Amino acid sequence: MPCALRTGSLAASPQLQWGSNDAARVYIVDRGRGVSFAAHGPRATIAKIAPCFQTGKDTVSFFEQLRAEASAEWRAYTEHPFTNGMADGSLPEAAFRHYLVQDYLFLIEFARAYALSVYKSPSLADMREGAGGLSAILDVEMHLHVKLCAGWGLSPADLERASPAAEMLAYTRYVLDAGVRGDLLALKVALAPCVIGYAEIATRLTSRPNANAPSNPYRVWIAEYAGAPYQEVATKAWAHLDRLADLYATPARKTELTTIFREATRLEAEFWEMGWRIGQR
Repeated sequence: MPCALRTGSLAASPQLQWGSNDAARVYIVDRGRGVSFAAHGPRATIAKIAPCFQTGKDTVSFFEQLRAEASAEWRAYTEHPFTNGMADGSLPEAAFRHYLVQDYLFLIEFARAYALSVYKSPSLADMREGAGGLSAILDVEMHLHVKLCAGWGLSPADLERASPAAEMLAYTRYVLDAGVRGDLLALKVALAPCVIGYAEIATRLTSRPNANAPSNPYRVWIAEYAGAPYQEVATKAWAHLDRLADLYATPARKTELTTIFREATRLEAEFWEMGWRIGQR
């Protein structure tokens, strides 16, 4: 991933300071090493002085900074018992069915969010990025839900007519509101936990012993999100988010963007919890 916002705050890393990201002046501070860089001039000159901040061998990207700021929420989301139940096949069918139907409704609203991202895009490249995400939802991801739900005798029309759960409404309304009120970067921050998080979750699950066993009823879901096509979607979303941050993230926006990411991540965990509760009845 490209290094985008070159400063931030990471748990278990040198203390970083969100700095100005414009072309006039950039400060990069590592208090742990006592190093401070001040760069002037165009971004190309800055890149030669400090192309990105590194901790050990890893580059700290903007997304990684957000994830670290919301580490507790991220763990609650990506390691939720619902996901572990899919990995070993123990998740009650009622829990998965309720989740999948609501996720179909969720994808309809997320498609609207990606359509909004096209409107919010300042460049043709950004517009194409949004259009690609919209197509991935409408032409690929929703078909997985249709295929799986057909096994329960549910048609696409049945899915579209399903009653929306409060958790689905809360999450999608939050993302759409963030996009309407903010710029493209704010909207992409709100979308990131979903698109990037599912790739991370599926990658973790597919390494579990029974994840891909023929007897696991959730192996198709895991394979879909762990597969190369979806992983590429997530990788592109990550890279695009970092590029946007390189252009539009500033110190004054740290609280705003971190809050959006943390809340969207919390709402993702609540979505798992919604299905999990059904399975515990």
